[in-house]
Amino acid sequence: MTAQHTMTADAGVGDRVRVVWRRYARRGDRASAGGRAYTAYLVALFGVFFLVPALVAAADSPALVPVATPADATPLACALAVTVCWGAQLAARFWGPLVLQPFLLHVFMSTDLPPAGYLGTIARRRLLYAGAALLSALCTAAYLTTDLFGRLDTALQVVAAVAGLSALAAVVWLWGQVRTVADNLVLACAAGAVALLVAVTSRPVPQGAGALWLVAAVTAASAAAVGRAAFRAVSTVDLSRLARESARASQAQAYVLTGTLHHALDLYRPEPRGLTSALFRPDGRLRGHVRQGAVRALRTPGRTGAALVLLPTGGAALTLGTAGAYGGLAAPLWTAGCVCLYLGSGWVGETWRGLRDELTLAPLFGEGWGGALTRALTWPVVAVAGGTVLGGAVAVAARWPLYGGRLPDTVFLVAGSVMLVLGARFLREMKLHLPLALLLPVVTPLGDLSGLLIVAWQFDGFVAVVLGVAAMNAVPSAPGAAALAVAVAAYCVWTGLRRTGWAHRGLVSRLRRG
Repeated sequence: MTAQHTMTADAGVGDRVRVVWRRYARRGDRASAGGRAYTAYLVALFGVFFLVPALVAAADSPALVPVATPADATPLACALAVTVCWGAQLAARFWGPLVLQPFLLHVFMSTDLPPAGYLGTIARRRLLYAGAALLSALCTAAYLTTDLFGRLDTALQVVAAVAGLSALAAVVWLWGQVRTVADNLVLACAAGAVALLVAVTSRPVPQGAGALWLVAAVTAASAAAVGRAAFRAVSTVDLSRLARESARASQAQAYVLTGTLHHALDLYRPEPRGLTSALFRPDGRLRGHVRQGAVRALRTPGRTGAALVLLPTGGAALTLGTAGAYGGLAAPLWTAGCVCLYLGSGWVGETWRGLRDELTLAPLFGEGWGGALTRALTWPVVAVAGGTVLGGAVAVAARWPLYGGRLPDTVFLVAGSVMLVLGARFLREMKLHLPLALLLPVVTPLGDLSGLLIVAWQFDGFVAVVLGVAAMNAVPSAPGAAALAVAVAAYCVWTGLRRTGWAHRGLVSRLRRG
């Protein structure tokens, strides 16, 4: 080893970290120029076919969320800030900014470098990237959905508020990984209290002048305080836990690169714990299907708690959207409600995975599998239907005069949407490996579109929900829209069964034997 490949004894920590990064950047399995070019090609396709037309249409159409003054936008900004901060904290518990490749982390941990020396550099760079990405995304969303960019003074306020929010979300992302659960709960409560205080104090401002400047100042000051405390805690991070998180993230990246995003998400599913004996009656027999599903849901309290929030929320939004209670917001509310129900239906229990394994693995006791569908799907159907009815009842009770004679049509549309959501969830949960047919090129005058098909396959459940809601919204009659939703759900179920290998001519006979 020559002198130019060695470090002197008095070299600083920063120089040594940069040398390691340069060595790692020259590894043999690094991303190729062709891979980066293909990623840029997909981004360009998305921009040309989706983003640019949306920006052009937004410039000539009325605002989806009309905002008269910045003061009216302040409560929305505060709610968005709280949501983004809580989401950043939650994301950090699974994939934080300090997650590295396992080999690179092992190299750093094997040296005498302090953790703050190499983790601090990584954190600053990633927080800068995350803040810039969030800034551009929020500004684009505000331009597409509001009319705040129509005047220069309000546009500057919006950009300043979004910049402060982006900086705050970035440092909260770091905070969520390096601080304890108790500290994260304290920060979450403090964020909610400060947002409520800002929303209340901004109302008396005359004509809303400078209301968003207050949001920008508060978020910037909070970002400085939280960031300072978070970077101080980098030196005390648990390296063994960070190594486990990095190993799991590396395995998830390998799954994503091979086209199995659902397997990557399965790595972050919480393991069921406790209550095993509650699945059985005192005489040793299994309990009923609904009780089994409820007990299995209680074995993963985090996911179940999220589902208990999403299902009634989705039911309320779906009811308001299908009834047209908010005029121009009807379609977004309808779609958002279905998405909430879709997410909640997957988080309400682990019976979906058991059904997939039971259909794809070799049967141990014959082919009587018809009861597996009833046993596995009873609890999700009951939970989704119950959450939808609960949320819908609250929405109807709160805005009863707006429904009038539209209640039967609303019932048809809500029932059809629930069927659509359950069918899309079944389609997603029966997913196995990436079909080889999707790897074949799809040659068009605009280039190879196989990458878009792969992305659509990865998120087929969301695609089915969004396109299904759009198709239902285009049907003039409510019974016709409900029938269309049932047909789409049936197709999703049939496609899911084909993925497991059970959709063939003997399907009816197998169902009879079940």
